[in-house]
Amino acid sequence: MYQTLSRRGFMAGGTALATLAALPRIAIASAPAKLAITRRSLEVNGKAASVFGIQQADGTHGLTLDPGQRFLVELTNKAGEDAVIHWHGMTPPYLQDGVADKERPLLAVDATAAYDFAPRPGTHWMHSHHGLQEQRLMAAPLIVHSADDRKADVQEVVVLLHDFTFRDPAEILAGLGAPGGMSHAGHDMSGHDMSGMDMSGMDMGGMDMGGMDMGGGKAMAMDLNDVDYDAYLANDRTLADPLVVRTERMGRVRLRLINGATSTAFHIDLGSLTGSVVAVDGNPIQPVGGRRFPMTMGQRLDILVELPKEGGAFPILAEREGGVERTGIILATPDAPVARIAAQGDKAAGPVTVDFERQLSALQPLAAKDAAARLRITLNGSMSPYVWSINSETFGQHHPLEVREGQRVIVEMVNQSMMAHPMHLHGHHFQVVGLDGSNFQGAMRDTVLVPIGGSVSIAFDADNRGRWPFHCHNLLHMATGMMTEVVYA
Repeated sequence: MYQTLSRRGFMAGGTALATLAALPRIAIASAPAKLAITRRSLEVNGKAASVFGIQQADGTHGLTLDPGQRFLVELTNKAGEDAVIHWHGMTPPYLQDGVADKERPLLAVDATAAYDFAPRPGTHWMHSHHGLQEQRLMAAPLIVHSADDRKADVQEVVVLLHDFTFRDPAEILAGLGAPGGMSHAGHDMSGHDMSGMDMSGMDMGGMDMGGMDMGGGKAMAMDLNDVDYDAYLANDRTLADPLVVRTERMGRVRLRLINGATSTAFHIDLGSLTGSVVAVDGNPIQPVGGRRFPMTMGQRLDILVELPKEGGAFPILAEREGGVERTGIILATPDAPVARIAAQGDKAAGPVTVDFERQLSALQPLAAKDAAARLRITLNGSMSPYVWSINSETFGQHHPLEVREGQRVIVEMVNQSMMAHPMHLHGHHFQVVGLDGSNFQGAMRDTVLVPIGGSVSIAFDADNRGRWPFHCHNLLHMATGMMTEVVYA
């Protein structure tokens, strides 16, 4: 069950994962919020599945915090196996990041861990950072409201996207040709649930995706999707039974969209509505209008839309990159009929690129400061053998990226592989400051896509001492080695 609220009171419209809030009064918690990692049953297209969840005692998935409220949480593991939960988008002290290593143990079965830090406002999420548990839906929203949110007369709708499989993820990873279970300092990748795989070439808008000459006459296979999943979910549901959120005519809705998919990028299609993206990865930007926006794994988009005075039903769809599959929810004004929507579109969606990234600029950019450290990394790997790496080093054999406290750090990421990679840095938010060698002042983010054959430069301040994972947010790529660390010397 997910809480459904609005400033005008409770509204009808579905049970899973929707928060239609226009914000409660400030309430500073004096007692910890209690979360549990659970097992639950889910029906996907008429078939039962056992999945994980991260829930409050009343069944609410995830957590929503008021302005000024601390992240004061007690997390209990009821999953039946060891786990650890990463607070994606938060910048907590190192020991509370939710990643297991020799200094931070996994959360054992029936054990409880306590967290207490100042949260970062915005649309964020929580997910497993152990093995392949994230693929089995060990994830939930994490929404932190700001004081500005309280002033907005909007209805909020939180949407968590997933790719889903009935199969064991370890079986799928092995089927892709990955080496047997790699131990990633607490990230044991041997064992666990994903779905078939697409290793064939495809034609995208006249572009031959079956191969590309990278120089020297050597052709490499280009790939958009490693895995064909059994279903694509929005708030645990497919388009066979989508979440219908009732809205007001001429009402304003803030969509808080989270791409929690393991290995799938999406295009968000607003259909007949026009929206404005006002935040990415929880960070406010200069609004960018449109009807279609890309979203890679781990990223979040906040989109404001206005419902027309004539009312109606308005699908908000997430179309799979490189495929015809799609999922989504429906916004519908009172009494508006809701038509069935096919789970497949008429044509395959194109690749997710960085064209949208070029349009973004932060409302709260980094302060002007000379860079004290400039680092360059390469993103490497292939479909055969299925191994992905950074600087041609898999995690465990890697050389960490060393920084010093107080430095302004610029990292240039150069993608030498034939897949795009959503790169996520723990413990920090960075500003995108370069694309393919061109400098600009882009958005603040924690996850950015590095395109095939391209480069992205990011800048951040080394103001949170620790050993911070820096990895591809395609779980299958991270599982086979595409992870390093930013370490304070």
